[in-house]
Amino acid sequence: MSAGRESCVVSADPRTQEQPPAAPVGRVGASDRWAHVTALLPGLGLAVAIAVVATVVGRRFPLVGGPVTGIVLGVVLATAINPGARLRPGITFSSKAVLQTSVVVLGSQLSLMQIVRVGVGSLPVMLGTLAVALGAAYLLGRWLGVVGNLRTLIGVGTGICGASAIAAVTPVIGAVGAEVTYAISTIFLFNVSAVLAFPVIGHLLGMSQHAFGLFAGTAVNDMSSVVATATTYGPEAANFAVVVKLTRTLLIIPIVLALAAMTARRDRRLAADILVPGDLAAIEPPKVNIWRLVPKFLIGFLIVAAANTAGLIPAAVHPALSQVSVFLITVALSAIGLSTDLAGLRRAGHRPLLLGALLWIVVSLASLGLQRLTGTL
Repeated sequence: MSAGRESCVVSADPRTQEQPPAAPVGRVGASDRWAHVTALLPGLGLAVAIAVVATVVGRRFPLVGGPVTGIVLGVVLATAINPGARLRPGITFSSKAVLQTSVVVLGSQLSLMQIVRVGVGSLPVMLGTLAVALGAAYLLGRWLGVVGNLRTLIGVGTGICGASAIAAVTPVIGAVGAEVTYAISTIFLFNVSAVLAFPVIGHLLGMSQHAFGLFAGTAVNDMSSVVATATTYGPEAANFAVVVKLTRTLLIIPIVLALAAMTARRDRRLAADILVPGDLAAIEPPKVNIWRLVPKFLIGFLIVAAANTAGLIPAAVHPALSQVSVFLITVALSAIGLSTDLAGLRRAGHRPLLLGALLWIVVSLASLGLQRLTGTL
């Protein structure tokens, strides 16, 4: 608002203002782009440096792996130095754009037929865990006294795709900033927990690469943590988990549409006492742009997989591309570790954290149980 008022004052009477000479458009654009790049370098450089160290440690201790080491080192460093505004743009870029690029590169390891087969085959477990997550969020949330919007955000974050689902649902249900912060902090904590605990559970249960990929793809919240968890277990598990997770991410579309309809119905009910009946028809479901709900990196992933299916990516470069993808994942996970917000977790209080913990356990057990029932464990 302040920026808007300042611009109005400057332009109110241009005759009283000395107009600066107009700068060449091309030069301004190039300058802006260079400023944007230089702003990213400190945080990106720190994430890459951590990833290099994590990769070396991961090669020495393969059971732990580079991505897990990266997120642990990032959390430790964030706790020690609390990265400031200078590092934040690059850290954010690394945790989002670099991660999305790693998923696109993973498409080079798969064919379209594999993607369809894995996606369709995972639907029973995927839909079952989603139903369990949403139902448990409602029941456990009411029992713990967690309010409606926060309960919904934690439920969809756990059941679908972590922070991405929270971001998609927030404007639809009208959640406020504090609720979003608490939900994301809660989801983040159990993402990190899954990265550390799930590979150990998988080895204890003697899970195959495909079984663990399905487990990670349906029981871990955020794409970054799914990729890190499965990559630690093995390359086949990673490829399988990414397809399952991307298929699961698309479920945000029907969930958002359903929540939009429920929100409109709730608003009509609340407004019934103050509006005349004819005015209630004016309350419509929030507008939802379905196209924006489809992750753009999913399209890139499918394009790369299609190129691989067509034989445009030589088999000889597959190992190198796999290594590139793992390193990019390690960079992204290092940045996510650097993004740790311990203060946000403390502000959230124990009830949202307890709800997140219970949902994490319930969904994990549901995934394993459904895999057992469907013969995929």
